[in-house]
Amino acid sequence: MPDARSPIRHHLVLYRRDPEQGRARFFSLMIERDLFGTIRLVRNWGYVGTKGQEKVDILPSEAEASRALEGWAETQRQKGYTDL
Repeated sequence: MPDARSPIRHHLVLYRRDPEQGRARFFSLMIERDLFGTIRLVRNWGYVGTKGQEKVDILPSEAEASRALEGWAETQRQKGYTDL
């Protein structure tokens, strides 16, 4: 069981290299709890070496956040991303 005081629950980084364009992309997923106890799924994506874009989803439970994280990870793996 993770420490209840820790704000970070789970972090996953995926990576995809595109040899035709000579560029690499990343897709980062993180489940966290903010100071008010809200559970958030933070998605960050873009080209390696850039800040990228970020989207935050508020979820009602850690179980739902975990399912959402796995769903996003599976979708990105189908697009050719691999775990970093």
